Parts: sequence; C-alpha cells; structure tokens
Amino acid sequence: MFNYIIIGSGITGFVLAERIANVLNKKVLIIEKRNHIGGNCYDFKDETGIIVHKYGPHIFHTNCKEVWDYLSQFTDWIYYQHKVLGLVDGKFVPIPFNLNSLYDLMPLRLAERLEEKLINNFGYNKKIPILDLRKTEDRDLKFLAEFIYEKFFLHYTEKQWGIKPEEIDLSVTARVPVVISRDDRYFQDRYQGIPKEGYTKMFTRMLENKNIEIQLETDFKKIKGNIKYDLLIYTGPIDEFFDYKYGKLDYRYVRIDFQRLALESYQPSAVVNYPNDYDFTRITEFKKFDISSRSRETIIGIEYPGNTGFMAWPVLNERNREIFERYWQEAERLKKENIYFVGRLAEYKYYDMDDAVKNSLDLFKRIIHGK
Repeated sequence: MFNYIIIGSGITGFVLAERIANVLNKKVLIIEKRNHIGGNCYDFKDETGIIVHKYGPHIFHTNCKEVWDYLSQFTDWIYYQHKVLGLVDGKFVPIPFNLNSLYDLMPLRLAERLEEKLINNFGYNKKIPILDLRKTEDRDLKFLAEFIYEKFFLHYTEKQWGIKPEEIDLSVTARVPVVISRDDRYFQDRYQGIPKEGYTKMFTRMLENKNIEIQLETDFKKIKGNIKYDLLIYTGPIDEFFDYKYGKLDYRYVRIDFQRLALESYQPSAVVNYPNDYDFTRITEFKKFDISSRSRETIIGIEYPGNTGFMAWPVLNERNREIFERYWQEAERLKKENIYFVGRLAEYKYYDMDDAVKNSLDLFKRIIHGK
C-alpha cells in the first residue's frame, strides 16, 4: 500500500514525489518503463569525463525565482548562457536570426538599411515570429522575410517536422522568432544553467528519502491490479492510458548518432544547426557545456528527426487536438477517483523544463488543499 503512485520518472514526476515525501511525509512509489530515471532529461558521464545528454541537449532556463531556488536545493550550477550557431551559406551565424546574423550574411549597406527598417517598423529588442514578418508590405522587409524563411525556417522545419512552417501550430514557429537586437543568446531568461554534476545526479538527490521507492523497467498497466494507493499521478502518454480508444496521438521522433572523437574541439559552439544542408538538423558537442572539461577527446550527437528513435515532440494539428480533447475529458472525470494527469505526455503539449517544474509545484499545492 502506497499513499501516492507516480507513473513516469521525468522532471514532472520527480518534483511531485519530492514534495509529497518531504513535505507530507507520505509514501510514494514511482513506476518507470525505462531502465533509468530522468525521462528525456537523463544524462550520464562517459569514461572521458564528459556528461552526455542521452536525449539531446537540455539547457535549464527560467525567469521564475521560485523554480530556480527550488532546484538549487539539489544542485550547483554551471552558469551557462546558451548560444546556437547555424550553417547558412557556408557561414556559422547566430540563431535565432538577429542583427548580428543580418550583418554576417548581407552586404554592409543593405544590412544597414534593413536594420533601420526593422527598428522603425517593429522597435529595438523585439521578437517577431517569422510568419508575422512575412506579412509586411515593405519591399525590403519582404525580401528579408523571404530570405530568413527559406534559409532558416523552411528546410529545417521540413526536416524536423516533415511539413512546412505554415502547416504547423503557430506556437512552434514562434518559439524561434526573428530577434531585433544583437543579443546572441538563444534564451534571455534571468536564470540559465546546467546542473554541475548533471541532471541525473540532481534527480537522485531529489529522491533521497525513505518514503520514495522506484521500480524501473516496469509497465504500470501490467501491475496496476496488484497495487493500492490513495492518489495516482500519471505523467505518461494519455492515449496509452486509455488504450488508444479514440486513436493514437502523433509524435515526432528523434534518432541521435553519438560519436566519440579524438579531437579537443569539433565545432565552434555547443550546438550547431544545419537548416539547409544534410539530413540531420543539428549537432551537439556536449563537452562545450562545461568549460572546466579537460578531456582531450570530445563527444558529439547528430540528430535525425523522423519516425524512429525516441518520442520527442507532439504534432499539434487539428486531428490530434480533437483526439486529445476526448482523452482529456475522460482524464478530468477521473479526478473524482484521485487520478491526475500532468506533464508533457499526459497533457500532450510542449513544456520547457521550468514550466514543468512550476506546473508540478502548483499541482502539489492544489492537492494538499484538496482542489
């Protein structure tokens, strides 16, 4: 008998387990299908001493002091400011496209004219979704919008999603806007970093409580008839919970080719995107997340989106929204039976890590107040 059962050992489940065990002093069982904890945030230290993110790069960033302070109880941080480069027209230029990218790719006089028009029309330090920029009536800005669309968005989106930018949910393309400033950082949040000893070590510290038990390589559906609980929190795929009764929700998958190289450095930044060249979308060099690394080797991960690999992103289109809404209506009714659905897979949405943490902290507060 457990007071609480949590299905899934990602960041959403861990925050809830830690709060329940330490604040409420209740017993928690975490059930995980995989052979490791941490969900897609799982990382490990290679024999080179380099910490590798098994499911692609995860950089923590937030403007929420509550979230930052909460996680800081369990880790020290590498204060890392993420900068991404893209190979465009044979040059490594900043991504998202910003004023530095503009001057890297355009003749000086043309870049100056375009900068002036961007600032006059949209303001300085503004972020403009590419599909909005394409609606401009100004001839020069329309030229720039089409250039950015083709060189930075079109082919990358086709590789990553298998469709064109205008065919996906607006929230997806808005995540990488055109930035009218010279700030090269991928994120502008107040707090940014990577756990000093890795995400897995941070999660392990969160679970250091005698009230928490973890069962790996366990399918909840095969054992649910043999366990009792007061409240269940489900963080897995919502369609799987309901046996796909309304249909299967679509996801985009990613396969990563990891390579260990006898080089001290492979590329100019930790992450380099390839919007137009090759079949892969980006290469991550994990060593560059930690400037203290002294390894004479390096490890890279080459990402190939498609229909194989691990489940990465929900495909937000009309069909999937309709299917999800039917599942969510059922999930809402199950709250009466003390079953809660939370997290990116259960809610079929994209969560940044800080949003997942905040969501779990808020759910915990609602649970203890009986809401």
